[in-house]
Amino acid sequence: MTEKSKGAPDSGDAGRSPAGPIPQTGAVGNVGSPMDQHVTQEFARPNLGKEVPRTDDELGLDPDDLPNAEARTEVLPTTAPQPPADDATYSYASIPPAANAPADPDRLRRNRDDRRGTLDFGLFVLRLVVGATFVYHGVQKLFGWFHGPGFDGTKDFLTQGGWEHASLAAPLLIAGEIGGGILLVLGLATPLAAGAVLAVILDAWAFKQGMYPGFQYKAGPGAVELESVLAGTAVAVLLTGPGRWSLDRGRGWATRPSWGSLLILVLAVAAAALTWWYLHGGNPLAG
Repeated sequence: MTEKSKGAPDSGDAGRSPAGPIPQTGAVGNVGSPMDQHVTQEFARPNLGKEVPRTDDELGLDPDDLPNAEARTEVLPTTAPQPPADDATYSYASIPPAANAPADPDRLRRNRDDRRGTLDFGLFVLRLVVGATFVYHGVQKLFGWFHGPGFDGTKDFLTQGGWEHASLAAPLLIAGEIGGGILLVLGLATPLAAGAVLAVILDAWAFKQGMYPGFQYKAGPGAVELESVLAGTAVAVLLTGPGRWSLDRGRGWATRPSWGSLLILVLAVAAAALTWWYLHGGNPLAG
């Protein structure tokens, strides 16, 4: 027996393939498929020993039929839920509603303006008349306008009327009339302006009242009727405020003056009394 050639196929392996024997078709050289010898059949159902469940009832999905159903019942908490941490993520339904937005202050202010009616316009007219009157008398004393005495004539008048330190009294009088009058017209720093003109007119009232014995509330020389009216209007503006037709419209004292205006009223009366005592003196009611 001769040795098989290296690499030559064994005769016993002829007609075989890795998947099994190659079928012979009777024709030399025809190679068939390994699947040609198999017949397609339906796979047999495996026998698991019991029927496969097909419905929900057979699967036991009813919670009452589940084992330990009572043990699986959720226990609701008896305490109130705690607020979440700052970094917690809120769901849409758990976000609290936004608080009501504050009312528009400008709108409320406009509504208050409507309820005031013509009050602000009336206060403007009052300030205009009173302030312009003081400015008129002030420029008479300072510049000599409107047939006034001028600054020198004012000092001489005060000296003859018994005022001491006329060089000090005249500037104080003119500054109070012109400065206070202009501020009243503008409605600027109204409590201080009203307090300044009030102090000036109270000293003028005391000076004219002391010229003659008896109460001089009448028209004519030495009468204090005009001074009384101007003092009363200055007090009215001080206690009511300048209104909203003024440069002080954003201040509290423009429409709602309080104890601050009352304090300025007391200080104005005290300043007038001290000025009268220091620069003139005497009892104005004695004449």
